[in-house]
Amino acid sequence: MTPLLVALVALGAAVGAPLRYLVDRAVSSRHDSLFPWGTFAVNVAGSFLLGLLTAATLHTSAPVVALLGTGLCGALTTYSTFGYETIRLLQERARLLAVLNVAASIVAGLVAAAAGAALARVLAG
Repeated sequence: MTPLLVALVALGAAVGAPLRYLVDRAVSSRHDSLFPWGTFAVNVAGSFLLGLLTAATLHTSAPVVALLGTGLCGALTTYSTFGYETIRLLQERARLLAVLNVAASIVAGLVAAAAGAALARVLAG
């Protein structure tokens, strides 16, 4: 990986991490629930964006993939927080919410990635 690509990954991450925090806080503040809606929202949005970008990679340069795919999407989405919040739900004896969090996150993430890829194919003509 060239120094330029490393810098682009860092730049994308510098945007993605604060964006994740701001979206998470905004979404979470609108829900009075134990369910981690903020993390769910950023992970689904990031999956959509990465699906879109991945399907477009034949027409996308390596610098754009580094900036948006690895950098932005890598920092926007958060598997560690998803794992932590699932464990926290289990510790709070909210077992159903923990199971729903896992199932909904996996299904919604896959559907969002597929939708992003489908949109990329439509846009490519």
